[in-house]
Amino acid sequence: MLVVRVNKAFGERHERHHRHMGRPPKPVDTSTFTGRFAVRLRELRENAGLTVEEFAVKVSENGYPINTRTAYNWEGDTKNPPICALPAIATALSVSVRTVLPKS
Repeated sequence: MLVVRVNKAFGERHERHHRHMGRPPKPVDTSTFTGRFAVRLRELRENAGLTVEEFAVKVSENGYPINTRTAYNWEGDTKNPPICALPAIATALSVSVRTVLPKS
């Protein structure tokens, strides 16, 4: 979707492309723990049949309040959740905490 904005102060037209919808996810670096965790979390979430938004709500309902952006960061190889969030994540995905952690 193309969005056209007019800067009223200068009378300039600014065009910007909304790329957040439909853009492919960036590749995850699986050589790091953060990357392996991101891949594992996305795999488990998709196996549970949840969207990122639904996952964020379920984790919040299970005692660790997060927003959708936080869930995207966890899956996007930018941040790891704190250890205290792992039980809420596991419950939201109906798996054990051990299952949430990457294999190697």
